[in-house]
Amino acid sequence: MSFNHEVDRANVLAEALPYIQKYYGKTIVVKYGGNAMISEGLRHAVISDIILLHLVGIRVVVVHGGGPEISGMLKKIGKESKFVDGLRYTDQETMDIVQQILCGKVNKDLVATLNRTGGKAIGLCGMDGGLFQAKVLDEKYGQVGEIVHVDATVVEDALANGYIPVVSTVAQGVDAECSYNINADTAAAKLATALDAERLILLTDVRGLLRDPKDESTLIPSLTISQVHALVQDGIISGGMIPKIECCVEAVRSGVKSAVILDGRIEHSILIELLSDEGIGTMLH
Repeated sequence: MSFNHEVDRANVLAEALPYIQKYYGKTIVVKYGGNAMISEGLRHAVISDIILLHLVGIRVVVVHGGGPEISGMLKKIGKESKFVDGLRYTDQETMDIVQQILCGKVNKDLVATLNRTGGKAIGLCGMDGGLFQAKVLDEKYGQVGEIVHVDATVVEDALANGYIPVVSTVAQGVDAECSYNINADTAAAKLATALDAERLILLTDVRGLLRDPKDESTLIPSLTISQVHALVQDGIISGGMIPKIECCVEAVRSGVKSAVILDGRIEHSILIELLSDEGIGTMLH
């Protein structure tokens, strides 16, 4: 039994070889958030996936959110989380917390975990090296920004020096002396474009795009940009999936080879997606 098990393991590694060759030296941007960040087991799987990719010569960039941590801290100081059209309403006090939690706690905890697990990670936020520059998106959201320019030099430098850059999505204001809260999916898509990435992976808490949201067997494994409009019209792409798909479309239109909406609730989903024949999310190309 054990011998067969070893053969299986060898086969898995052999199957991964052409994919490792395909992605070797290429850049992959992973947007990390949701359940995969909260559950200890999943968190460990994501971290080890990132380190494995890094060690086989793939340039991995991690972009993270931190919604639950921000909500938790606001609750501690007795401030209620308020959402407008699904975006966190961000007044000055909330923005201070967002910056502390994202650039400080969440970012550095993630960096420390990667380093402890044998990686070589470095934490960056959108203000470092003028990485993300933004203007106000709409007054009704408060200090929520829209990225107007990405200067990826600092990320490129980190990659060139063998680091795994870990990026939090707080941007430097260009229209005012302030910082802005940026949606992490959008930031990941813009950064993937600026880095000319091979692939953008958005880890989410859903199986991918489903024809029938109640039936996971109706996963749409791949679609082209031209098919998106009809799927929105038919209501198959709806609700919270619309902005995610829009991010993917935007990235692919701007030169990223492919973008994947991937189920972060599956252990090692990143490795399965990148290094096996399986492919488990919804890929836009």
